[in-house]
Amino acid sequence: MTDQIERPTATPPSPGRARQNAIYSAGVFGHIPSVPADFAELERRAKRAMGPRAWAYIGGGAGEGATMRANRAAFDDWAIVPRVLRDVSRRDLSVDLFGTTLPAPVLFSPVGAGELAHPDSDIHIGSAAAELGVPYIFSNQGCSPMEDTAAAMEAVTPGAPRWFQLYWSTDDALVESLVRRAETMGAEAIVVTLDTTMLGWRPQDLNLGSLPFARAEGIAQYTSDPRFRDIVAERIANPPGAAGPKVELTRAAVSTLFSMARHLPGSLLKNLASPVPKQSVQTFLDIYSRPSLTWDDIAGLQKRTSLPVVLKGILHPDDARTAVEMGIDGIIVSNHGGRQVDGSISSLHALPDVVAAVDGRAKVLIDSGVYTGADAFKALALGADAVCIGRPHMYGLAINGRDGARDAVANIIAELDLTLGLSGHTDVTSLTPDALRHLGRR
Repeated sequence: MTDQIERPTATPPSPGRARQNAIYSAGVFGHIPSVPADFAELERRAKRAMGPRAWAYIGGGAGEGATMRANRAAFDDWAIVPRVLRDVSRRDLSVDLFGTTLPAPVLFSPVGAGELAHPDSDIHIGSAAAELGVPYIFSNQGCSPMEDTAAAMEAVTPGAPRWFQLYWSTDDALVESLVRRAETMGAEAIVVTLDTTMLGWRPQDLNLGSLPFARAEGIAQYTSDPRFRDIVAERIANPPGAAGPKVELTRAAVSTLFSMARHLPGSLLKNLASPVPKQSVQTFLDIYSRPSLTWDDIAGLQKRTSLPVVLKGILHPDDARTAVEMGIDGIIVSNHGGRQVDGSISSLHALPDVVAAVDGRAKVLIDSGVYTGADAFKALALGADAVCIGRPHMYGLAINGRDGARDAVANIIAELDLTLGLSGHTDVTSLTPDALRHLGRR
């Protein structure tokens, strides 16, 4: 009998090696990536690609920018301590979130008014996420109706995972309508944003007098909603008592009117003289968010939907405890990318206390300042189940549309994979704080 020699099976390329190989192979023919592999250059090129209004809204932050700086400094407070002589030839980045196995612990964060960076932004971002097999959290302040974005994702990958971000309107019937639509279009979770019940002080936008929503940019979820349309019709039939500001006919005013008209569905707009554009925008500005939101409202949402409910914007461990005690499914530790409260605690510094408070009773995700694969590694080691990527995918979008958004996040996943192996680890779900050393302040 001939002895059978067992031959080692080939290890499939990891995300990191595959990404490197693709870039280096293209480089042989003189092709260089359109999306830079480092965040600093990505940000520089994106700023050049965007107009001033887009950069102010997407790249800007609250107040003097202290929270944005804190988000980045927090990652520098932690150092990875690599281990060696471990077999890291096979690595597993997959995680389970609410019954869905994802190829990597990464999600595309919701960013409102994305068309400032690129036309049809939500369609492109959703398609990019579908290519990578990771969820896109649809923005409630999106530029395409959620149904259109879901259809675009389905065209790329049937069943592509998606979640929906909910801003809690002052009109409860509108909230109900948005939730029902999210369920119908295949959302796997409802993400309630808690930290934007009013807009923070954003000097970059204020210095330009620029609010995208006032030009009907980023309100497509509303203008496509039957309840919102009913509210607008009611307001036109019965105008609110207070008169609006006197309209000054300037070039900017005309431009704004055309912008409003361009962003409204044809069924809502008959001509430029119609009151619909102005009333749609004014209605949105009046009702988009509710400062009186409380835990009772969240409990009501839990009763009205069978989808997992995730709370975005939690930074204090006591809030995390309250959330899990009432059965919340997930938490996103977030300070809104430093766009709401200047001088806030960084998301990464808040993460360990939130993780301890949750104690495994809910999924914990993090956003704000996660720009690289090494950042993702640190967040996962400190207890996050996944990370949400915001500005990097928007910067990639500004540079090269769908492919740019995809490549920016693919680079983060690739670096995470390589960092995992080079640090002596093989599974993101088994990372612990022992993989890190704390260097700075807390």
